[in-house]
Amino acid sequence: MKKMNTGIVTALSAIGIAQGLKVFTYKKVTGKWDWRPLLQTGGMPSSHSAGVASLASYVAAKRGTSSIETALAVVFGAIVMYDAQGIRRHTGEIAKLVNDIDADIEVLSGHFPGLGHVKQEEELNELLGHQPAEVAGGAALGIVIGLISAWIEDSK
Repeated sequence: MKKMNTGIVTALSAIGIAQGLKVFTYKKVTGKWDWRPLLQTGGMPSSHSAGVASLASYVAAKRGTSSIETALAVVFGAIVMYDAQGIRRHTGEIAKLVNDIDADIEVLSGHFPGLGHVKQEEELNELLGHQPAEVAGGAALGIVIGLISAWIEDSK
């Protein structure tokens, strides 16, 4: 039987662990238990960052820091983490503004019946990206998971 690719298992495990931790960080922030963060983007820690950081640290531990595989994993990870806290976060902030404007126009249309506003059926998703601390938290979690995975594989 062929062995599963440990790098893939490591990255997917880190993503799953990070998503699971979001339930607990949500509880800590809001005081309420909610399982929805398991399936949502955004939040602490970043599962995107955890996944790519675990893969990069696993590859570095197995192949060495000067290998082409490590270079690929690190550059790929840096792009993903930059995107998570940059473009995706700004898109979420724009979605919040659009949702707020829609609510304000709805209130105005109540005062001015001729305005003719049709409310959005669903609000835009505002939790798309991450704050820098959420990306850093995911990266730290991922590095630890990647190194543990490499250590476990080497100890077999």
